[in-house]
Amino acid sequence: MTPSPSRTSSVRAVAALGVGAAVIFGLNAPVASAQENVLRADRAVARSCFQEVLPATAAGVDRREVTSSVDGLVQARLTDHEGAPGDWDVAVFDKATGELVAASAALANREFAESFVREGQQLVVQGCRYGGGARSVVLGVDFLAIDRQGGPTERAELVRVSTASQQDKSTLLGLGLDVTEKADATGVEVVLAGEEDRRTLRESGFTFEVLNPDLSATSRANAAEDREYAARTASTGLPSGRTSYRHLWDYEYEVKELARTNPRIARAVTLPHPTIEGKDVVALEIAQNVGNTADGKPVNLTLALHHAREWPAAEHAMEWAYELVRGYAKDAEIRGLVDRTRNVVVPVVNPDGFTISREAEPRGDFSRFDYEMKRKNCRVEDSPPELRTGVCSANPAGRERGTDLNRNYGGFWGGSGASPNWRSDTFRGSAPFSEPETRNVRSIVSDRQVTNLLTLHTYSNLVLRVPGVLDVRPPLEEAASKALGDAMASRNGYTSQPSWALYDTTGTTEDWSFWATGGLGYTLEIGPSEFHPPFAEGVVAEYLGQAPAAGAGKGGNRGAFLEMLKNAADPSAHSTLVGTAPAGHTLKLHKTFQTPTSPVLQPDGSTTPPIYVRDDLNSTLGTTGGRFAWAVNASTRPYVAGRLGRDPQAPPQVGTTLANPEGVPAINTNYPADSTAEAIPFRIAGLPDADNGKAAVSIRWGSVDTDWDLYVVDSTGAVVASSATGGTNSETAVMHDPPAGDYTALVVNFAQADPNAVDDWSAGRVDFASPTPTTYGPKEAYQLTCTNRKGKLVGVTDVYVDRGQTVDVGSVCTSSARDTKRRGR
Repeated sequence: MTPSPSRTSSVRAVAALGVGAAVIFGLNAPVASAQENVLRADRAVARSCFQEVLPATAAGVDRREVTSSVDGLVQARLTDHEGAPGDWDVAVFDKATGELVAASAALANREFAESFVREGQQLVVQGCRYGGGARSVVLGVDFLAIDRQGGPTERAELVRVSTASQQDKSTLLGLGLDVTEKADATGVEVVLAGEEDRRTLRESGFTFEVLNPDLSATSRANAAEDREYAARTASTGLPSGRTSYRHLWDYEYEVKELARTNPRIARAVTLPHPTIEGKDVVALEIAQNVGNTADGKPVNLTLALHHAREWPAAEHAMEWAYELVRGYAKDAEIRGLVDRTRNVVVPVVNPDGFTISREAEPRGDFSRFDYEMKRKNCRVEDSPPELRTGVCSANPAGRERGTDLNRNYGGFWGGSGASPNWRSDTFRGSAPFSEPETRNVRSIVSDRQVTNLLTLHTYSNLVLRVPGVLDVRPPLEEAASKALGDAMASRNGYTSQPSWALYDTTGTTEDWSFWATGGLGYTLEIGPSEFHPPFAEGVVAEYLGQAPAAGAGKGGNRGAFLEMLKNAADPSAHSTLVGTAPAGHTLKLHKTFQTPTSPVLQPDGSTTPPIYVRDDLNSTLGTTGGRFAWAVNASTRPYVAGRLGRDPQAPPQVGTTLANPEGVPAINTNYPADSTAEAIPFRIAGLPDADNGKAAVSIRWGSVDTDWDLYVVDSTGAVVASSATGGTNSETAVMHDPPAGDYTALVVNFAQADPNAVDDWSAGRVDFASPTPTTYGPKEAYQLTCTNRKGKLVGVTDVYVDRGQTVDVGSVCTSSARDTKRRGR
């Protein structure tokens, strides 16, 4: 669907991009010689390239001065020159003021810095050789003109939409609005970017209340508060002492500085897939003897910023990296945990989107809020052809262009809780793992034994665990999964719950990693109410556990991260292989399988058959001779292992009817603020008389143009189930494993097809079903192989191992490759 003209012009206030304005440097630049394109430095100097304009005579530096010929964007790129490996950084400064305009500080010679400039602005483009053997790099500088004529920026607001059922939440997600992660049993918070969004919501029939009438004003106020805080605060209690939100170049530089200054325990890594715009994604690996990646320790993976606007997520990940590296020398608990684990931290999964959000044009005439609120990556091909022009930071489709990375993983991809519409903020992408950023995470999880995964988001003060969809049912590991989620919540003060309790989500990080590998996976939704609140609240207070954070006095997210790391270090939380092998041999665990996605939801509401996603899991252990111990995930992946349930202890309760009281209540479109409703009490029995795995309360009426809503409250008045879908002639509110006790069905007269001829409800019932017993699937094995120093296969066996189990595989390197053994079954 193509956006309406009003949405294209007014929400973004960004018209088509003029690209051919000027090319100052580049391989084909007509105004520069090949020599002018090349930056050279005889030696490397490990320092910041973006801190200041360095003297032209400084070692390790080369620079060019250019003048912007356009009012728009500057793009500075570095690429390899003579093929030598190295690490160059780039920074662009305003020549008159010395202020930084843009920078890039990734780990190799590929750099991309972009920001806004004025026509005639004089710039210094500075290249710095940070490390490595490359004495030269190619510099390209482009200026891209932008037409800013497009109408005024619209007012954005935050509203809470009443959603009385899981179906309501799915319907709301299908409207293509900007649905946040803040939701509960009766409502979801939604960002309305402008009048078209408000009209869509009004016409949908949902009721809502305004929580923040002007998000742009809030954003400006937060930025001002952050400037004041940084000016009066020399250092915070954070591990880094940071006082303000980082930029992408800060993350890149700090990752490699932590690695350079702590080489025994920290290693900077470039992930294998550059982003759509060509940026490298960097990670920090932290472990004792960090270079030995095949040491067999459990891997604890921390990810952040799948969603570009969720700045505190990346800050928490970066502070956690500082916590582990700097705490190693002075904190015995940290040192002991790091010694027993291997930690990988990816602070910015989505650098393209984050750069656009973080560097949103600040002058107010460029729809700043629109781009500051970008969520997705920079994928362009899925949008309509007429909206594929322009670079990601300035294009006719605005922030809406791109894929929601946290709906692009293979786990249950394509189902409810993600959108097939390119405009939606939950657009799932063209296929599972279609995006380079999700393939980066897939490569880490597939090539390591990631026993624990934590992905950080904002906002809603939640610790979320699998599954993302209620119908999937809890895994057999639900008790262990819940216990760890609860332990983290005890430290940060958040609510621990399954992801589906927020609303259905498919294609999420942990719903792939857990079901495919068995590594425990969680999402933390940081903070109560904003995507990037003031730094002092969203970062300092939340990380350290200070007021006003929910974890004040409990340890905060630092404490939650420690709970996760303690679990990673605990052998009972994963599996262990032990045995003997000669020094210098390599053990490899391998498993290949296919997993179906959800039936794939189509834009017209129909579904097509699931797609089968192939996964290859490969991890290695380098042997040192004699006995070894290898921390691994269970061999049977949870997707096929089965689902948690319970055996019935008694028959289900016999169904009962709900009598419609005399009369008809007045129309009420504002429940629960207006409590007008019909109340019908009923009772749910318990053991030893009945064992109810499900109770379904239902009503019916004549016309689909009439709308009755249904709520169920317990004896305290708390809503425990609801159904208010609209466009139907029935409602069913479902309770799972309902406690015995007294309940009341509240029936609300939301709308009548003909107010003069009441279409009253009837057929009220409460029906019961037995609990679903636990189901078990087939056991799966790893293939364990051993190769000698020359790469020759000298042993192979199949290994079965369960969570918490230790299996002795014996002397696998002396097993015959033709005589496969089965161990641990």
